[in-house]
Amino acid sequence: MKDFSKEIKAYALRNAIEYGKTDAGNVLSKLFQHGLDKKDIKNVMPEIVKIVNEISKLSKVEQKKEFEKYKNLVVVHEEKEKGLPEIDVSGLNNVVTRLAPEPSKYNHLGHGLSFLLNYLYSKKYNGRCLLRFEDTNPEKVSQEYVDAMKEDVLDYLDIKLDGIRYVSDDMDMLYKNAEKLIKMGKAYMCFCEREKMQDFRHKGIECGCRGKNTDKNIEEWTLFLKGKYKDGEAVLRIKGDMKSQNHVMRDSVIFRSLDFKHYRTGTKYKVWPMYDFYNPIEDSIMGVTLILRSNEFDMRVELQEYIKDLLELKKQQIVQYGRFNVVDFTTKGREIRELVDSGKLIGWDDPRLITLRALKRRGIQKEAIYELVKEIGLKKSQVNLEFNMIAAINRKLIDPIANRYSFVENPIELKIKGNPEIKEVEVQIHPNKKETRKIKIGEKLFISKKDFEQLKGKEVRLIHLYNFELGERVVKSVVNGIWTSSDNKPIQKINWVSSGVSVKILMDNGKWIEGIAESAVQDLKEGEMIQFERFGFCRLDRKNKGNLEFWFAHK
Repeated sequence: MKDFSKEIKAYALRNAIEYGKTDAGNVLSKLFQHGLDKKDIKNVMPEIVKIVNEISKLSKVEQKKEFEKYKNLVVVHEEKEKGLPEIDVSGLNNVVTRLAPEPSKYNHLGHGLSFLLNYLYSKKYNGRCLLRFEDTNPEKVSQEYVDAMKEDVLDYLDIKLDGIRYVSDDMDMLYKNAEKLIKMGKAYMCFCEREKMQDFRHKGIECGCRGKNTDKNIEEWTLFLKGKYKDGEAVLRIKGDMKSQNHVMRDSVIFRSLDFKHYRTGTKYKVWPMYDFYNPIEDSIMGVTLILRSNEFDMRVELQEYIKDLLELKKQQIVQYGRFNVVDFTTKGREIRELVDSGKLIGWDDPRLITLRALKRRGIQKEAIYELVKEIGLKKSQVNLEFNMIAAINRKLIDPIANRYSFVENPIELKIKGNPEIKEVEVQIHPNKKETRKIKIGEKLFISKKDFEQLKGKEVRLIHLYNFELGERVVKSVVNGIWTSSDNKPIQKINWVSSGVSVKILMDNGKWIEGIAESAVQDLKEGEMIQFERFGFCRLDRKNKGNLEFWFAHK
């Protein structure tokens, strides 16, 4: 095995100088970048402990002087800042992007990434970003989802908009444009049954409604707007090309009747536009110049460009990217609503969901989603989003700042014979911070049942305290142990709590686990992120009648 003594001194001295003390485990992790093999950990650990103990006895001046001999051995990683790929916007006078959600659901991670792409590119090119609520389906849209968009997207992701618009406010203008197409002979009222219409479109056959004259279509359109036809009895279709290989061009429906009360306009309107009709009109009148959207809309581009040509509307530069597919999570609004209503999920922020509000409540930092969108960029192929992708980024963000605490799940009492009388220990709140906290040690110690079952009969170390040999039996929720030493040996470390408080943690499977945590967690503020050592990162959700309720973020 290679001699790592110089590298050990380099990292041990650096930690001692920067953080006031050093830890054998931290030094060990650095040696892998110098060629340490996992099989040699047992052999190198005694040398690390020895050198760490020697360095801890040196004064600050001596440590700094000694470090000068070894500082060149410390590997410093310089990560290049990721950025969004360039887009050629030289043909645009200015960049105006838009977010265009339908307020019929709570937005998930995939939506958030799409919104951020449009927002960040507007900022990248010193442009503007607008929000348009596409609320033309009165059966599904509601104020609930509008509010959720503002809370989950704008507030959580810190998106600063340059304007907000509602398509439902433009109904009269959209009607006028539809009437314009009718008078041009480019749209007609159709009374075919849905199945027949679909069959004819599939076969490329024109229906009898297509040949009506303009006056007849205007007459029927007027009756249509007045609500004289039942839902599903009539629709307005645009004249496209019934022989086109792109079936979207085969006389798509651009207006249909929906007799539902709208959350903004009430019962004022009964005829509502389809996406492919209002979208190109809204983009043009809003002054949008750059549209970034997933390529699942690719087939619809031709129809929307056709409508812009007919109505002499301004066109936009369109950039398409691969669809964001969320893996292993339910994302369909209807399915989630049913699970929430049935009580199988606690709400739209249930940790088993990947909605933005669920991610926020679990403690996913907004910066992690920004970083993820920069990593993905504008990939042309479908991107499969998994939670561990966002968790890995989030871990890098919070690991350097989340203070460490001890938590014991399903606690059992530990009685140790021969142990030194220690009333309190002082430990760093974080390996990279000089600040410390004092942990009082009372008459009782507790360890987790899981640690006992895995390590019974072995010599283990209570983190920050001392070593002991763990007994092999639990009697009346008590296990015995025998003190062995206080040296920081290369043996398994376990958590312990003496004077603690009751804690509940909601896990990512939707189940609560209970235990005790050291009393210092009582000083945390709701919303604060911490790490329970050897357990994972958690966010304090609320203090509830003496109990602290945390949400598990990830390992």
